[in-house]
Amino acid sequence: MAGTKELRKQIGSIQNTQKITGAMEMVAASKMRKAQERMARGRPYSDHIRSVIGHVANASPEFRHSLMIEREVKRIGYIVVTTDKGLCGGLNINLLKAIVNDVKSWVDRDVEVDFCLIGNKGAQFFRSYGGNVVASSNHVSETPAMSDLIGSIKVMLDAFEDGSVDKIYLANNVFVNTMTQTPTIRQLVPLDPEEDAELKHRWDYIYEPEARQLVEGLVTRFIEAQVYQAVVENGACEQAAKMIAMKSASDNAGEMIDELQLIMNNARQSAITQELSEIIGGAAAV
Repeated sequence: MAGTKELRKQIGSIQNTQKITGAMEMVAASKMRKAQERMARGRPYSDHIRSVIGHVANASPEFRHSLMIEREVKRIGYIVVTTDKGLCGGLNINLLKAIVNDVKSWVDRDVEVDFCLIGNKGAQFFRSYGGNVVASSNHVSETPAMSDLIGSIKVMLDAFEDGSVDKIYLANNVFVNTMTQTPTIRQLVPLDPEEDAELKHRWDYIYEPEARQLVEGLVTRFIEAQVYQAVVENGACEQAAKMIAMKSASDNAGEMIDELQLIMNNARQSAITQELSEIIGGAAAV
């Protein structure tokens, strides 16, 4: 059994760690509120432009954008959004597991796969796991700008338009609530509008300016909005997961301290009992 001096030193070390995890929990809680506000501001635009794209895709316009045309799938691309830093529990691992399972289903059909990675953790994973990474954006700030992402997005869209990629999927964590973040993989292009009762009525629009110019701008804004919203949502998920992980670490540290204090008290009591026994034994011998 370790002596009381060693146990006291170990307890002090754990207490220092508990202070650090407690501080990180409070920082994550503060950042999470800001990330949630940023996410909430972006959702109405993202949802509304999806609705507009749904109407356009279900109409019969004079111009149909190349990003809206389905074709035989020989190669697919994934835009993967992960965090730049760790200490956020299983957030990245759960997403990457879902991607690996999805990729396997395509590889089994002899479909090749490319990756566009946003976030350092995804880059670290695919360096060891393998995979054809065609673009990467690391160290995206906690307040991301579209300019930080547009380069990587354009690489994938250019690959789709020149025919080297036939589908592009967007993979990220979706913020449900503080305790729940859901890994999600959804098709980005060709544009796959959601089924909606309002969209079943097909009609064309009168375009001003011409349909080509309007639809091209609309499709580009839609894709940018979806990727940007995915990054913002993933940021909110990161801070929520980090807050929960740090709270769990602080609670576990508290339990370890209680257990070690009990062991230390037992050791100290045993030492006192031993000393008393030796004193009594010596007195009796005299």
